[in-house]
Amino acid sequence: MTHGLTDTAAHDPVATGVWFAPGRVNLIGEHTDYNDGFVLPFALPQRAVVTAAPATGARSRVRSAQEAEPVEFSAVTATPGDVPGWAGYVAGTCWAFREAGHPIGEVDLELDSDVPVGAGLSSSAALECAVGVALADLAGIEPGRTELARIARRAENEFVGAPTGGMDQMASMHGRAGHLVFLDTRDDTVELVPFDLHAHGLELLVIDTRAPHAHADGEYGARRADCERAARELGLPALRDATTADLDRLDDDRIRRRARHVVTENHRVLAVVELLSTGADPRDIGPLLDASHTSMRDDFEITVPHVDVAVEAAREGGAVGARMTGGGFGGCVIALCEASGTGRVVAAVESAYAARGWTAPAVFAGTPSDGAGRLS
Repeated sequence: MTHGLTDTAAHDPVATGVWFAPGRVNLIGEHTDYNDGFVLPFALPQRAVVTAAPATGARSRVRSAQEAEPVEFSAVTATPGDVPGWAGYVAGTCWAFREAGHPIGEVDLELDSDVPVGAGLSSSAALECAVGVALADLAGIEPGRTELARIARRAENEFVGAPTGGMDQMASMHGRAGHLVFLDTRDDTVELVPFDLHAHGLELLVIDTRAPHAHADGEYGARRADCERAARELGLPALRDATTADLDRLDDDRIRRRARHVVTENHRVLAVVELLSTGADPRDIGPLLDASHTSMRDDFEITVPHVDVAVEAAREGGAVGARMTGGGFGGCVIALCEASGTGRVVAAVESAYAARGWTAPAVFAGTPSDGAGRLS
């Protein structure tokens, strides 16, 4: 990586520079992060890039290559509710940086990103983390990767108002080429797990289903509320502490199914980590990917027809395992494939979409890549 960000320390501030942070794909472990559970994402090559410098005027100014007009705000005084829309992720990171006790001045920022928006690949976390590493260097400090991830998460939760867990920001900060980020969200401990698919003749396809992907309808928050209710009824701090035997104590069928997904998904994450850490053939994780999707579809009810069709078609086309990835209600599917058979898998999904008159999905290879850092 190009920038250490390992220890809390002061270093020389910079006048200007270019920083980046990647999007992420989650191999397995969905909706477990806000339940103090386990997740297993990796950082993508797709990234948000921020060119930053101390402001030339009295206010901060941010321009995005993806937006028509720049936005001005005060990084020194902005509070939640002050900056709506896309610039809120930037202003929110400045606010959270300030709230964490770090020095901040007004800044000029130029943003660009090739992380697909609305695909469940954490384009917002990439932006927040890129701004975070830029602010740290501009201020001449090294808060550490985990603290910067927490700052970015706070920006999303409290400034933007999205009730997400911390997986996205931690994956963006801690990613490493050729590795998965095994995260225990209870204490934010990270273990890097080798994931060399090419050595086994495999490839992981990321299939953007082009289905509408939004949490604005409240479904994400509703699932979180269901999980919190289940933990309360079981008398537990979080569903991380529940066992399959506990599920029978939940009287409400919906709440029981929500809890069952979280409990079994945590087990699946740990099983995948065990397999990959002990040198097993990555093909062995295929059934766990499949089981994860079934659980999201039937117990957590967060899939949609575009997603289910893509998963089924990918399997019929020869995928070793396939599942939805991300928060749900649209977004992306991942398919673990023989490298020699990716064309058949893509063709099967495209054919299934064409038969339904749907827009063709976008497909790319998911390659574990480095986390946030400085480019120049």
